[in-house]
Amino acid sequence: MSSKNKFGFAPVEASPSGSRRNRQPGPMGAAVRDVAENLQGATEAKIEQRRRNAEDAKTFRQAQGEGRLLYQIDLSEIFTDDLPRDRLALEEVAQSDEMEELKSSIRERGQREPVEVYVGPNGRYQLKKGWRRFTALSQLFSETKDDRFGTITARVEVGDDDRISRYVDMVEENVVREDLSFAEMAQVAITAAKDDAVDEVDPAELVSRLYSALHKTKRSYIKSFVFLLSALEGSLQWPKAVPRNLGVDVARALRTQDQANALQEKLADAATLDEQNKMLKDFLTASNEPAEKPASKAEPKQKFEFYVGQTKVTARHGECRLVSDIDFATMPKKQLEEAVRAFEEVLKAGPRIR
Repeated sequence: MSSKNKFGFAPVEASPSGSRRNRQPGPMGAAVRDVAENLQGATEAKIEQRRRNAEDAKTFRQAQGEGRLLYQIDLSEIFTDDLPRDRLALEEVAQSDEMEELKSSIRERGQREPVEVYVGPNGRYQLKKGWRRFTALSQLFSETKDDRFGTITARVEVGDDDRISRYVDMVEENVVREDLSFAEMAQVAITAAKDDAVDEVDPAELVSRLYSALHKTKRSYIKSFVFLLSALEGSLQWPKAVPRNLGVDVARALRTQDQANALQEKLADAATLDEQNKMLKDFLTASNEPAEKPASKAEPKQKFEFYVGQTKVTARHGECRLVSDIDFATMPKKQLEEAVRAFEEVLKAGPRIR
């Protein structure tokens, strides 16, 4: 029988050697495989990079929302006319040896600590804290015209901080460094109380809010200086030079408006800070001299209470407290001031000294 089928084909015979077909890829296959492997690796790298970018973006947005980002801002874009400064005699500070030392440090090492700014009512950057650094850079740029000193590293306030919070932020750094005198800290409270955007009109109450981190004894000293500066109405030409104990003692010794008026007249003639402080010491010495007490005069009551309409009045030495259903915090500042002035005129006596 023929080994061919009807189509004339013979069966395909296996290779006598029994060797397998070579499955190794050729040059084209190897190239395709390399490209595929590289593509897979590149895809994984891109996925990892995108993940990192997403994390970085999230961190950036969080930092931005919390006001932790730092910006380089031209000095010409920052203003200082919205928030009163926490220092007296700014021109004197600007020309001091300490300012020259700060300028030397910035000249050699650059600005190390950022300042803080906020967007004011007119849309311009307003300085919140860092007046000395801002002043030092401004002087350096004016003197050298070097672009290194033409910008300042700043942190920009986010959100709508209330006015009193900005006062706290401004004084906080200097208070921690003990870089402010008691007179300067008192002046901040007095200035803030006159600020229409602040919801408190009593500077003594503002001391507790502005300097809550300080010990109550220091806050008591500041309140004494608040009264001293208010009672003498600007007649202290060198308030920073008044030592703590002297200022506190004079504030406690002032008991009547007549005393305050007489002391103001004397202080007006002071030509130097030493003369000013000597006048304060002389006043203190005179006020500590024992006064003769009339034998027949009865001792005043320590405290008594009474009602005027629905208002409860508690009176004691140096204090008159009103308790009423009226929400005094919602009343206009001007109306409260007029009420207090009318109260003092009716009493026809000097203000109470704490």
